[in-house]
Amino acid sequence: MNWTLLLPEMTLLLAAALFLVLACLKPDRQRDYHLGVTMAAVTVAASLTCATMGGDLFNGVYRVDLFSQVVKVLLAIGFFLVVCLCDDFKGVAPAHHAEGFFLLAVCTLAMTLMASAVHLLALVLALELSSYSLYILVFLRREGRLGMAAGLRYFLVGASASAIMLFGLALVYGATGAMHIDRLIDLIPPRMGQPMVATGLLLTLAGLFFKLAVFPFHFWAPDAYEGAPNPVATFIAAVSKVAAVAVLLRVISLAQGNGDMLARGLIAMAVVSMTVGNLAAIAQRDFKRLMAFSSVAHAGYLLLAMLCMTPAGYAGALFYGAAVLVMKYTCFMVMTRVADDGRNLQISELAGLHRRSPLLALALMLALFSLAGIPPTIGFAGKLMIFLAAMQKGYLVLVVIAMANVVVSLYYCLLVLKAAYLDEPDRPAAAIPLTPAARLAALAMIVLIVGIGIYPTALLDLVQAAVMRLP
Repeated sequence: MNWTLLLPEMTLLLAAALFLVLACLKPDRQRDYHLGVTMAAVTVAASLTCATMGGDLFNGVYRVDLFSQVVKVLLAIGFFLVVCLCDDFKGVAPAHHAEGFFLLAVCTLAMTLMASAVHLLALVLALELSSYSLYILVFLRREGRLGMAAGLRYFLVGASASAIMLFGLALVYGATGAMHIDRLIDLIPPRMGQPMVATGLLLTLAGLFFKLAVFPFHFWAPDAYEGAPNPVATFIAAVSKVAAVAVLLRVISLAQGNGDMLARGLIAMAVVSMTVGNLAAIAQRDFKRLMAFSSVAHAGYLLLAMLCMTPAGYAGALFYGAAVLVMKYTCFMVMTRVADDGRNLQISELAGLHRRSPLLALALMLALFSLAGIPPTIGFAGKLMIFLAAMQKGYLVLVVIAMANVVVSLYYCLLVLKAAYLDEPDRPAAAIPLTPAARLAALAMIVLIVGIGIYPTALLDLVQAAVMRLP
């Protein structure tokens, strides 16, 4: 067996092992942070090194191909960016910093396993490992009551979603007698007309919809975002969505474009997710809760791409997953720097941001415009790909509904920008100090948002080649 194929996973496993040891030693914030950044950077390097490799491992249960490698690179980059936000790790007690880095590494490891798992049981195990890591990360909030309440809701909804998914897997196995994707590719498409298969596949997807915060599996998101430490909320909002998109694409592609009954269910979820998410976001005054409902809306856009069940739709979903990583990270990065004591940020507290930190204000403006789909940004390019794929499939009404939701999302994005650029703070506020690394990160996000929006070809070609590896 070619063990070099597992280099990203082994790097993350090593990082988790190191932090497990450090958790047993005397806390040292600087030591933990510098080791975390180092191991995250090594993970990015390992993922890039293995990007062109491929093969099957563990008797075909684990598949390394271009699709999984692209997802692993995105996960590694997201892990690195989130760790860079943990320079102070405010919101988490200093005694638990090592445990926080340990759980972040374990969760990222589980998500990389999800990207390559081609056996449904292996997929479930990886999904549960990532989910339980996130549950505990939310519980680490220094304000015990807030983190405990959010973590408990997150856990209860997650456990319910897992139970639904396992029931769906039982139906799929009962109808086909197979759990491996290679066999399911041949067995599921001719049986898609059978209620047992279609229902089982939809219930299986329900557990994955929880990860993506699709309606009606989104109720955990606002509370979990609000109750989690700010870097953890960043990880949930930006990085975990990439893994959810990857797994959903693998499962939905099993229908081979023949799932009319499945598509009807996805259409309803997509429409309601977009509408509920955007309308609920308008009423939010807490920045993290607004971002949570925004995530629900963007899950609807992603479902719109996936229900096309075409290579163009799958490429649009993967492209938009990468866009969500960049856009959400930028928004949460600004929030973390403004609320530098780890508190939850109210939108009104952004007043005067353009004077306190012009760079952060510019990054926030571009990220919000990108979330709303204003050109020339990466969000606009992603939405354009999704809408074109849907129109090619004949979903013109869905595209119109999605565009109406884009207009609604622009309204609450402008409310945030109004606070940052037009509102005056109640009392004079000091300038926000930024380290050279923080300035570099903000500039990098600005370049990515605008650069890929103007020239999306490179990323588009990559995701199109990646999705061709799907069933």
